[in-house]
Amino acid sequence: MKNIKFPTPHTILLLIAGLVAVLTWFIPAGKFDTLKYQEAGNSFVYKHLEEEKTMPANQETLEGLGIKIPLEKFTNGDIAKPISVPGTYTQLDPKPQGFLDFFKSPIKGIIQSSDIILFVLILGGIIGIMNFTGAFDAGIAWLAKTMKGKEYWLIFVVTTLIAAGGTTFGLAEETIAFYPILIPIFLAAKYDAIVALACVYIGSSIGTMCSTVNPFSVIIASDAAGINWTTGFTGRLLMLIGGIIICVIYILRYANKVQKDPTKSIIYDQKEMIEGLFGSSTSNTHRLTGRLRIILTVFAMCFVIMIYGVSRLGWWFEEMTVVFLIGAILIGFLAKMKEENFVTTFIKGANDLLGVAFIIGIARGVSVLMEQGLISDTILQHASEFTTGMSKGIFTNVTLFIYSGLSFFIPSSSGMAVLTMPIMSPLADTVGVGREVIVNAYQYGMGLFAFINPTGLILASLAIVKVGYDKWLKFVIPLVIILTVFTMIALTVQVYL
Repeated sequence: MKNIKFPTPHTILLLIAGLVAVLTWFIPAGKFDTLKYQEAGNSFVYKHLEEEKTMPANQETLEGLGIKIPLEKFTNGDIAKPISVPGTYTQLDPKPQGFLDFFKSPIKGIIQSSDIILFVLILGGIIGIMNFTGAFDAGIAWLAKTMKGKEYWLIFVVTTLIAAGGTTFGLAEETIAFYPILIPIFLAAKYDAIVALACVYIGSSIGTMCSTVNPFSVIIASDAAGINWTTGFTGRLLMLIGGIIICVIYILRYANKVQKDPTKSIIYDQKEMIEGLFGSSTSNTHRLTGRLRIILTVFAMCFVIMIYGVSRLGWWFEEMTVVFLIGAILIGFLAKMKEENFVTTFIKGANDLLGVAFIIGIARGVSVLMEQGLISDTILQHASEFTTGMSKGIFTNVTLFIYSGLSFFIPSSSGMAVLTMPIMSPLADTVGVGREVIVNAYQYGMGLFAFINPTGLILASLAIVKVGYDKWLKFVIPLVIILTVFTMIALTVQVYL
């Protein structure tokens, strides 16, 4: 048994894709009708299976379809994607996904994820350039000396700042950029790679789980539920504060154990390998010269510009990728690299993250199988039926776990919101709770499962950090249990206050 190794992230995702393909043979195919606002002509496009018809864009149309959402949510662009129409589920002829569909799915997933994959590869390129310049080594040596005895502040600051990004503008996929930079810093502080991973991934997860003003989750979900996004804001803010405190304490307890005794590390058997990949010399082999300070400043500004662009200018992966590409070229000039050397180093750096790029594509392929097999709406229909007749306390917590389960199949927060809110939010009216309770259950349910969701970002993050999924589960499961109990108590108190 000792010789049996846990599968790689790529194999895990292919096994999950195979499972989903098998499920399409047993779960009935079905689909809800959809409604989409069309600015040209100021009308709605109503789609039933393959048939489309145009309807006037007014409140009467929405009310006639049982959609309790203000018209302006569509006309001002808050709801841009097609939403599901409640009560229109239609069972269809089965569309089981066969052998060929299974092998096509990762290819289709890679094509559909090309924007984020290119971002990851360009990121790998700039990391390669930075490593060549020696700026990382010099900067980390300086930081390790400066923070000696105060390393715990790293955990608090990194986790809190990334959680702030998650709760405000949905900082998630972008965090992939932080791992190669932060891991050497945490290793220099005598922590292990799991501490670095935890600060970034858990920070992002708790932030997005307790989103306060995140347009990709709470705002779009509230719009699709027909309520103002400020409804329930105070409860989400308190959840965010409580969640960050729990997560920081949890990470600190583990980090302190590792710092005092490295053998307590869950990944102690990988210590030499990870330090060989990410460990930085803390000697003065690379002195922090003026040139290296400028290079580090340019590199840091890439992140500042990226975060500003995403949060304020509506940027996405195309613009973020351009920022890091320009940054790499500027750093190459500052380091006086020869053209051939620059290109070779950049490509080698991109190659180092090629495995991560494939993981992202394969994970998207799982969603492709779900979409082609037409089983997502069937699962949603049965989930909504399951909650009928429950008391409001039980209803709220069952909805929490329903959303956790659904997020395995639909890891996109905005996709989940527009697909499920028109169906699930009216159920709140039948049990006597506010629709913001459904919005909160959606956020918390997705957020809790995001800590371990193999179809989400965790496997790609683990691939960068070189940590196995089994090791991550061993570290994070106790935290997930604590947060689940905390969340259930918070939701129950909310509905009975």
